[in-house]
Amino acid sequence: MPQFTSPRPMKLTLRKPRNPLVAPALKRQAGRHQSATDAHALRQQARLELRRLLRDRFPDDSP
Repeated sequence: MPQFTSPRPMKLTLRKPRNPLVAPALKRQAGRHQSATDAHALRQQARLELRRLLRDRFPDDSP
């Protein structure tokens, strides 16, 4: 006569809940913003223009 074995309790291996911020982060592309580069170029150009103007108006004759 076979011996009766009680059914083992089901062991559910539940995964950790997904982080909702990971999936959108993986879809993002790294890089600069386009509008910031234009503003940077304009500031750099204005700074160089001011430097040239000051150099022409007040020449440095130091040795």
